[in-house]
Amino acid sequence: MSTINTDNIQSQMKKGLLEFCILSIIQRGESYPTDIVSELKESGMQVLEGTIYPLLTRLKNAGYLEYRWVESTTGPPRKYFTMSESGKQYYKSLEGTGKEISTAVEISTHSKGKEQ
Repeated sequence: MSTINTDNIQSQMKKGLLEFCILSIIQRGESYPTDIVSELKESGMQVLEGTIYPLLTRLKNAGYLEYRWVESTTGPPRKYFTMSESGKQYYKSLEGTGKEISTAVEISTHSKGKEQ
């Protein structure tokens, strides 16, 4: 009999939601990766800055994000991300799916008439 790797399942669940959470932050306005990580951590999601850079690059290469360089007085220039028009459409489709999943999880994890 094999055992289920709980850590792996939890990791996969987080990875599946990370892209949506990052896009949710960026769709509100121009975002710097360090600020994205801080906001995710404040929400309770544990993520490292090195984790989001490949995801941001993939989203940019897919045409969903755009960026601009901003000079910094404390170091190298900073890359700030915004949502492209196709990114806004992509986000809307993910948002709909996210709401469907959230509703389904809420309903299925709260049994009607049974004590928990």
